[in-house]
Amino acid sequence: MTPDTKIARIHALEVLDSRGNPTVEVDLWLAGGALGRAIVPSGASTGKHEALELRDGDSARHDGKGVLRAVANVNEIIAPQLIRTSLDATNQRGVDELLRTLDGTHDKSKLGANAILGVSLAAAHASATALGIPLYQYLGGELANELPVPMVNIISGGEHSAWSIDFQDFLVIPVGATSYSEGLLWCRAVYQATSRLLTQRNLLPGGVADEGGFGPRLSSNEDALGLLVDAIDLAGFKAGVSRDLAIGIDVASSEFHQDGKYTLHTEERELSSSEMVRLLKAWVDQYPIISVEDGLAEDDWEGWQQLTESVGSRVQLIGDDLFTTNPGRLQMGIDRQAANAVLVKLNQIGTLTETLEVVSTAQRAGFMPVISARSGETEDTTIADLSVATGAGQIKIGSLTRSERLAKYNQLLRIEDQLGRRATYRGREVFARFIA
Repeated sequence: MTPDTKIARIHALEVLDSRGNPTVEVDLWLAGGALGRAIVPSGASTGKHEALELRDGDSARHDGKGVLRAVANVNEIIAPQLIRTSLDATNQRGVDELLRTLDGTHDKSKLGANAILGVSLAAAHASATALGIPLYQYLGGELANELPVPMVNIISGGEHSAWSIDFQDFLVIPVGATSYSEGLLWCRAVYQATSRLLTQRNLLPGGVADEGGFGPRLSSNEDALGLLVDAIDLAGFKAGVSRDLAIGIDVASSEFHQDGKYTLHTEERELSSSEMVRLLKAWVDQYPIISVEDGLAEDDWEGWQQLTESVGSRVQLIGDDLFTTNPGRLQMGIDRQAANAVLVKLNQIGTLTETLEVVSTAQRAGFMPVISARSGETEDTTIADLSVATGAGQIKIGSLTRSERLAKYNQLLRIEDQLGRRATYRGREVFARFIA
């Protein structure tokens, strides 16, 4: 018997994310009884071109960060409309188009991207449950079998770590591993080795940063690179693009860019766009870096073009704040030959359909999509399935600690186990274009 997949009931609730801040959870039931649940993440270092995350602004409650308005928009506006139209939840495009029409703004500021995304994702989860198949198969079809290469956060700075250093993430990437699970094992060994090194050097911080990485106070941003190379060696691996583990960095430069200058507070100096490009090129020359994210600020198009021309044939250049998972922004980058990869965050654009469009646009243009979590995360594991469904090849979740991160890493382990011999992992092949 074909399951009844018409939307029957929707209920939203205010819950808490990994920083203890409110966020939106949505339960969506289908007429046949299937339930789909989604919890919306939240960013700290957000791009100004992102869809709007609707907050209450009531300083007497959750310091103004409450999401009761977004919750009410789901329960009082979105739910009645979706139920009244008898929409089939498997018509994801139709669901998302109606959500966008109900909002009617370019940045989803009327209803809130957090309200809209919760419903969009819950519909997909409910549909997969009704059909009795995993979410990655529902979204990607029976041929979806590629596990992503994890980009694992080891050292944190910037907005995520009380500005212990200026650059936001220093990550390890297991390019030489032969499977997802082996790559995860290697990254865990490096994380533990980093802890030992920081203890030896009397630099171990009292806690971890928003995404679980260590946030030591170093004398320079470059010190984090040396620390990672040492940790890889201590863990018994070889650092290198053609060896075991390569390095990725997330500069998050929009966070310290003002009036045309990049201010590195750790080193007490200011850099122009050209000087930032030269700094990053020098690091690429000296260290086993295969990926640089947000090396220039979100509207510094000239700087991005210069960086792409300088090192774009040798490393992955990811636009996060630059593109904000927005099809129009991504097309601008493609047309201007600025960057060669895009970070994909569901809540930056606000619907599953638009997210999938960004991934497919990137892939058609030869840009590399990297599925990503946010600094304010939850136990929701949608992005793990999304990475497999789209064959993106890479995922950026955070570090190997804190349950909101491990929920996604563990979901990918489950998917790898479910796929069995059909599971694939490209490893270094993902970055083949950058390896001479």
